[in-house]
Formats: sequence, C-alpha cells, structure tokens
Amino acid sequence: MFVGLRSVAIVGLCVAVSAGAGSGVVARQPYLADVDPHEGVARAHAMPVQGIDVSNWQGDIDWNKVRAAGTQFAFIKATEGGDYLDPKFAQNWQAAKSVGIPRGAYHMVYWCRAAHEQALWFILNVPNDPDALPPVLDLEWNGHSRGCPKRIPVKLALEKVKIMLEVMEAHTGKRPIIYTDVTFHREVLEGQLPGYNFWLRSVAAEPQEIYRDRPWLFWQFTTTGYVPGIEKPVDRNVFNGNFGDWRQVLPARAPAKQSVRNAN
Repeated sequence: MFVGLRSVAIVGLCVAVSAGAGSGVVARQPYLADVDPHEGVARAHAMPVQGIDVSNWQGDIDWNKVRAAGTQFAFIKATEGGDYLDPKFAQNWQAAKSVGIPRGAYHMVYWCRAAHEQALWFILNVPNDPDALPPVLDLEWNGHSRGCPKRIPVKLALEKVKIMLEVMEAHTGKRPIIYTDVTFHREVLEGQLPGYNFWLRSVAAEPQEIYRDRPWLFWQFTTTGYVPGIEKPVDRNVFNGNFGDWRQVLPARAPAKQSVRNAN
C-alpha cells in the first residue's frame, strides 16, 4: 500500500558534488529516498552510483528531475514475450538519453513462447544505440501470469536463455546482463552462465547473503523507492563499484564484454 509522502520514512542518498577547482563542495539534499526502507539493505543507500528501473507502470516521467536528483543510470522495460512492447519504452528511451542518463533496455522472458520469437521481438523494437548500456534479460518465473503460470524444466529454460542471450548480444554488440530473483537463481541459474554480469534482486539482505557464489554488477535493493520526477514508487538499484569503476563500464569507454565484478 502506498503511503503519503508526508509520512514517508525517508532514507536518502546524500551526495557531495565538487563545483570545480577552487569552488569548494556543494552538499546536495537527500532526494533519492525509500518509502519503506529495510535495514538489511541500508548499505545500498550510501553506495555512490545509484540508478532506477522503470516501465509503463510509472507513468509519465520527468527525466530532468530524475537526473537532478542524482540518478546515474536507468534500465527501461522494452519488451516481454513475443508480442508485448512497453507503451512507454520509446518515450522513456529517448527522454533519458536527452538528459544524459545512461540507459539500457530489458526484455522479460515469457516461458510459454519460443526463444527465437522473443529474441526477434526484442531486436525489432530496441534500437542498436552505441551509447546504450548492455541489454538486460529478465529471468523470473511467470507465476502471476494467467496464461503461463507453469515452471518449465531447467534444461529447457537454460536452452531458451542461451538463445536469447546470443541474439541480444549479436544485435547490440554488448554482452547482456542477466536480471534475476533468488527463486529463479536457486532453481535454474545457480552455477550457470559464469561469463555474464548479473543484476540481482535482494530487498531484505545484501546479495551475497542469499545468492550462492554469484558475483554481481547491479543490485535491486528496493521496490518502494521515491525519486523526484516519478509519481509512483520505483525500483532503485546500485552499481557494484565507485565512480571510477562506473566510468569503465559506460559504453563510450568500455569494451562490448564487461568483466564480472565480485561483490564488495
């Protein structure tokens, strides 16, 4: 249940920004916040490189305000299955770029659709932008889907995943990032796909506490984030590294395949 912002328990990210040589330091207000913060992920709020992931559900977004609040990156929902295009994808994709927020597109897998059809749908709808972050393959069971609630065999799931990863990489020239939750990781991905960077969902503990032997590049630490420019709660994420590390993974400076980083 969404509570009014006046009663929000805010855990903000306070950023110190240099104003240039000889200009001193200007303290920025704690704009990035959490409607329902969990003590198990408190460290994430203080990590330097903060981002969000968004979809049509967030509605119209004021990306200038999102950027001004300290958002360093965004993952934007593009496609799902073989026939769903997020209605806000094109708008968000262009608007985030226009204000200078590095962004990547994600595809959510629908387990009852052929992998090659889903891969084709992604490449038909997601531009091959050289300045984009690597694409993301969202791997979760479709448990809430009325049309596809079943869990397919692990072997078949991995076959589908590998096909889509290969096509996404061929299309963008960048090795995809894998997003997943603890259940799908435990049942399908544990010990698999070591050559890929992972973006892990963990909203009550740090990723290394609940994912076995899995280095991570991004951490989704809350689904109840508050960011100026977005009226509804939004998923917040952090990058596993400092600003120097972040500059190395930005498209303008990074090779297509990024090395996997270990958890701090």
